[in-house]
Amino acid sequence: RLAMIAIIGMFFQEGITGDIWGGLAKTAKIFAFENERGVQEPVGFWDPLALSSSGDVSTFKRRRTVELKHGRVCMLATMGYITPEVTGKFPGYLSYSANLKFADVPNGLAAISKVPALGWAQIIAYANVCELSAGSDDWKTGTPGDYGFKVLTSSDPAEKEKKLCAELANGRLAMMATIGMFFQDGLTGSAWGDWALYTDSPLRSLKSDPGFNTLPEWD
Repeated sequence: RLAMIAIIGMFFQEGITGDIWGGLAKTAKIFAFENERGVQEPVGFWDPLALSSSGDVSTFKRRRTVELKHGRVCMLATMGYITPEVTGKFPGYLSYSANLKFADVPNGLAAISKVPALGWAQIIAYANVCELSAGSDDWKTGTPGDYGFKVLTSSDPAEKEKKLCAELANGRLAMMATIGMFFQDGLTGSAWGDWALYTDSPLRSLKSDPGFNTLPEWD
């Protein structure tokens, strides 16, 4: 197991520096952004694919804008998954013509087929309005992700920096959480992980194979 981790590490090390034993001083450009916002514990400056190895500031700012945007969308998506489970759904009808109430729409991926086409058209139209009205050149003209929305920020520089770092960290976590809930929902029909519903699991199909019980069941 250690060897598998070690050899992958050496592959990355040699690909980035040309030397499996380190030699990071040879590629000082990969540290051009090591003091940027988002370099946080426990991983510090983490760029396993060397996407910032060119040291190009414009490319870094554009990717930071994309990271912030995806993180914000995924934070909303995560709350969209959780909130209906906790607080319930809106009263009334989603579509009078289809006699469809909000309460009739299931949570998660199952809602995709329940929402009428006109509803999806409205959602997509609103998303495009948000996208186009905000623009996408903030990384060229100012601070990535800064669209002038100051409600949750602070006038204190230290507190503002703390909140901006928290936004990055929470956005990254939300991106992982959203993908995890998508997979969980797609496999089990629930974002909350009732694996007993995943009867097609390939691990369960091996229960009758010889030697299956030589290791604990991981499912």
